[in-house]
Amino acid sequence: MTSVTVPTGPSLRERKKIRTRRDIRRAALRLFEAQGYDGTTVERIAEAAEVSASTVFRYFPTKEDIVLSDDHDPVMEAELRARPAQEPVVASLRHALLCPLRGILADEGALEELRQRLRLVRSVPAVRTRMGERIREAGRLLASVTAERLGRPDDDLEVRVVVAAVMGAWSEAVFHWLDSDGTADPGAVLDRSLELLAAGLRRR
Repeated sequence: MTSVTVPTGPSLRERKKIRTRRDIRRAALRLFEAQGYDGTTVERIAEAAEVSASTVFRYFPTKEDIVLSDDHDPVMEAELRARPAQEPVVASLRHALLCPLRGILADEGALEELRQRLRLVRSVPAVRTRMGERIREAGRLLASVTAERLGRPDDDLEVRVVVAAVMGAWSEAVFHWLDSDGTADPGAVLDRSLELLAAGLRRR
Protein backbone atom coordinates (compact mmCIF):
# COMPACT_ATOMS: atom_id res chain seq x y z
CA MET A 1 0.00 0.00 0.00
CA THR A 2 1.35 3.41 -0.96
CA SER A 3 1.47 5.88 1.90
CA VAL A 4 0.29 9.42 1.33
CA THR A 5 2.05 12.30 3.01
CA VAL A 6 -0.37 14.95 4.20
CA PRO A 7 1.07 18.48 4.54
CA THR A 8 0.93 19.64 8.14
CA GLY A 9 2.21 23.22 7.90
CA PRO A 10 0.99 26.26 5.99
CA SER A 11 1.05 26.09 2.22
CA LEU A 12 3.59 27.98 0.11
CA ARG A 13 0.91 30.56 -0.68
CA GLU A 14 0.12 31.04 3.01
CA ARG A 15 3.82 31.37 3.85
CA LYS A 16 4.17 34.08 1.19
CA LYS A 17 1.21 35.93 2.68
CA ILE A 18 2.74 35.72 6.15
CA ARG A 19 6.07 37.07 4.85
CA THR A 20 4.35 39.91 3.01
CA ARG A 21 2.38 40.92 6.11
CA ARG A 22 5.57 40.76 8.18
CA ASP A 23 7.56 42.82 5.67
CA ILE A 24 4.89 45.50 5.49
CA ARG A 25 4.63 45.78 9.27
CA ARG A 26 8.40 45.88 9.78
CA ALA A 27 8.80 48.55 7.12
CA ALA A 28 6.00 50.59 8.69
CA LEU A 29 7.42 50.34 12.20
CA ARG A 30 10.85 51.45 10.98
CA LEU A 31 9.30 54.48 9.28
CA PHE A 32 7.09 55.32 12.26
CA GLU A 33 10.18 55.26 14.47
CA ALA A 34 12.18 57.45 12.07
CA GLN A 35 9.63 60.03 10.93
CA GLY A 36 6.58 59.63 13.17
CA TYR A 37 3.24 57.96 12.64
CA ASP A 38 1.42 60.95 11.14
CA GLY A 39 4.37 61.77 8.90
CA THR A 40 4.36 58.32 7.31
CA THR A 41 2.04 57.64 4.38
CA VAL A 42 0.81 54.27 3.20
CA GLU A 43 2.53 54.96 -0.13
CA ARG A 44 5.87 55.40 1.66
CA ILE A 45 5.29 52.17 3.59
CA ALA A 46 4.52 50.35 0.35
CA GLU A 47 7.72 51.68 -1.23
CA ALA A 48 9.83 50.59 1.76
CA ALA A 49 8.23 47.12 1.75
CA GLU A 50 8.61 46.85 -2.04
CA VAL A 51 4.91 46.28 -2.65
CA SER A 52 2.10 48.40 -4.07
CA ALA A 53 -0.14 50.59 -1.96
CA SER A 54 -3.09 48.41 -2.98
CA THR A 55 -1.24 45.40 -1.56
CA VAL A 56 -0.79 47.19 1.75
CA PHE A 57 -4.52 47.89 1.89
CA ARG A 58 -5.32 44.32 0.93
CA TYR A 59 -3.47 43.09 4.02
CA PHE A 60 -4.27 46.02 6.32
CA PRO A 61 -7.53 47.97 5.69
CA THR A 62 -6.24 51.02 7.61
CA LYS A 63 -2.86 52.38 8.69
CA GLU A 64 -3.87 51.68 12.29
CA ASP A 65 -4.34 48.01 11.42
CA ILE A 66 -0.69 47.78 10.37
CA VAL A 67 0.17 48.43 14.00
CA LEU A 68 -2.54 46.28 15.54
CA SER A 69 -3.48 43.41 13.24
CA ASP A 70 -2.15 39.99 14.17
CA ASP A 71 -3.14 36.35 14.04
CA HIS A 72 -3.83 36.03 17.76
CA ASP A 73 -7.62 35.69 17.71
CA PRO A 74 -7.65 32.20 16.09
CA VAL A 75 -4.90 31.10 18.51
CA MET A 76 -6.85 32.34 21.52
CA GLU A 77 -10.05 30.75 20.25
CA ALA A 78 -8.35 27.38 19.74
CA GLU A 79 -6.70 27.56 23.18
CA LEU A 80 -10.01 28.42 24.86
CA ARG A 81 -11.81 25.56 23.11
CA ALA A 82 -9.05 23.16 24.22
CA ARG A 83 -9.34 23.99 27.92
CA PRO A 84 -10.92 21.36 30.25
CA ALA A 85 -14.71 21.65 30.31
CA GLN A 86 -14.89 21.93 34.11
CA GLU A 87 -12.16 24.57 34.42
CA PRO A 88 -13.34 27.91 35.88
CA VAL A 89 -14.15 30.47 33.18
CA VAL A 90 -11.58 33.04 34.31
CA ALA A 91 -8.80 30.42 34.40
CA SER A 92 -9.66 29.30 30.86
CA LEU A 93 -9.66 32.89 29.61
CA ARG A 94 -6.31 33.51 31.31
CA HIS A 95 -4.74 30.59 29.43
CA ALA A 96 -6.26 31.74 26.13
CA LEU A 97 -4.98 35.31 26.51
CA LEU A 98 -1.48 34.25 27.52
CA CYS A 99 -1.07 31.69 24.73
CA PRO A 100 -0.05 34.09 21.91
CA LEU A 101 2.32 35.93 24.23
CA ARG A 102 4.45 32.87 24.99
CA GLY A 103 5.94 32.79 21.49
CA ILE A 104 6.55 36.55 21.51
CA LEU A 105 8.42 36.42 24.82
CA ALA A 106 10.73 33.76 23.39
CA ASP A 107 11.65 35.89 20.34
CA GLU A 108 13.61 39.09 21.03
CA GLY A 109 12.70 40.52 17.62
CA ALA A 110 8.99 39.91 18.15
CA LEU A 111 9.30 41.28 21.68
CA GLU A 112 10.80 44.56 20.53
CA GLU A 113 8.14 44.81 17.82
CA LEU A 114 5.45 44.39 20.48
CA ARG A 115 7.03 47.18 22.54
CA GLN A 116 7.00 49.49 19.49
CA ARG A 117 3.37 48.69 18.79
CA LEU A 118 2.30 49.35 22.37
CA ARG A 119 4.20 52.65 22.42
CA LEU A 120 2.26 53.68 19.31
CA VAL A 121 -1.00 52.74 21.01
CA ARG A 122 -0.02 55.02 23.88
CA SER A 123 1.07 57.96 21.74
CA VAL A 124 -1.28 57.96 18.72
CA PRO A 125 -4.98 58.60 19.41
CA ALA A 126 -6.16 56.94 16.18
CA VAL A 127 -4.25 53.76 17.00
CA ARG A 128 -5.57 53.81 20.57
CA THR A 129 -9.15 54.13 19.30
CA ARG A 130 -8.69 51.28 16.85
CA MET A 131 -7.17 49.12 19.59
CA GLY A 132 -10.31 49.62 21.65
CA GLU A 133 -12.36 48.38 18.71
CA ARG A 134 -10.13 45.34 18.24
CA ILE A 135 -10.29 44.48 21.95
CA ARG A 136 -14.08 44.56 21.72
CA GLU A 137 -13.96 42.32 18.64
CA ALA A 138 -11.72 39.81 20.43
CA GLY A 139 -13.96 40.04 23.50
CA ARG A 140 -17.03 39.18 21.44
CA LEU A 141 -15.23 36.16 19.99
CA LEU A 142 -14.11 34.89 23.40
CA ALA A 143 -17.54 35.57 24.91
CA SER A 144 -19.19 33.57 22.13
CA VAL A 145 -16.88 30.60 22.71
CA THR A 146 -17.32 30.87 26.49
CA ALA A 147 -21.10 30.99 26.16
CA GLU A 148 -21.00 27.94 23.89
CA ARG A 149 -18.87 26.03 26.42
CA LEU A 150 -21.36 26.90 29.17
CA GLY A 151 -24.42 26.09 27.07
CA ARG A 152 -25.60 29.69 27.18
CA PRO A 153 -26.79 32.04 24.40
CA ASP A 154 -24.28 34.28 22.62
CA ASP A 155 -25.76 37.42 24.16
CA ASP A 156 -25.65 36.14 27.76
CA LEU A 157 -25.01 39.27 29.85
CA GLU A 158 -23.09 37.54 32.64
CA VAL A 159 -20.67 35.94 30.17
CA ARG A 160 -20.14 39.22 28.33
CA VAL A 161 -19.46 41.13 31.56
CA VAL A 162 -16.98 38.54 32.86
CA VAL A 163 -15.11 38.39 29.55
CA ALA A 164 -15.02 42.20 29.27
CA ALA A 165 -13.63 42.45 32.82
CA VAL A 166 -10.92 39.89 32.08
CA MET A 167 -10.02 41.65 28.82
CA GLY A 168 -9.73 44.93 30.71
CA ALA A 169 -7.45 43.31 33.29
CA TRP A 170 -5.36 41.86 30.45
CA SER A 171 -5.00 45.26 28.77
CA GLU A 172 -3.82 46.87 32.01
CA ALA A 173 -1.42 43.97 32.64
CA VAL A 174 0.17 44.36 29.19
CA PHE A 175 0.75 48.09 29.65
CA HIS A 176 2.10 47.53 33.15
CA TRP A 177 4.53 45.07 31.58
CA LEU A 178 5.52 47.76 29.04
CA ASP A 179 6.10 50.29 31.81
CA SER A 180 8.40 47.82 33.56
CA ASP A 181 10.58 47.66 30.40
CA GLY A 182 9.63 44.03 30.04
CA THR A 183 11.12 42.97 33.37
CA ALA A 184 7.73 42.01 34.83
CA ASP A 185 6.28 38.58 34.09
CA PRO A 186 3.08 39.20 32.05
CA GLY A 187 1.46 36.05 33.41
CA ALA A 188 2.12 37.12 36.99
CA VAL A 189 0.88 40.65 36.26
CA LEU A 190 -2.31 39.25 34.74
CA ASP A 191 -2.83 36.95 37.72
CA ARG A 192 -2.44 39.91 40.08
CA SER A 193 -4.85 41.98 37.96
CA LEU A 194 -7.45 39.20 38.13
CA GLU A 195 -6.96 38.92 41.90
CA LEU A 196 -7.56 42.66 42.26
CA LEU A 197 -10.63 42.40 40.04
CA ALA A 198 -12.04 39.54 42.13
CA ALA A 199 -11.30 41.40 45.38
CA GLY A 200 -13.07 44.49 44.10
CA LEU A 201 -16.11 42.45 43.12
CA ARG A 202 -16.22 40.76 46.53
CA ARG A 203 -16.26 44.14 48.29
CA ARG A 204 -19.32 45.35 46.38
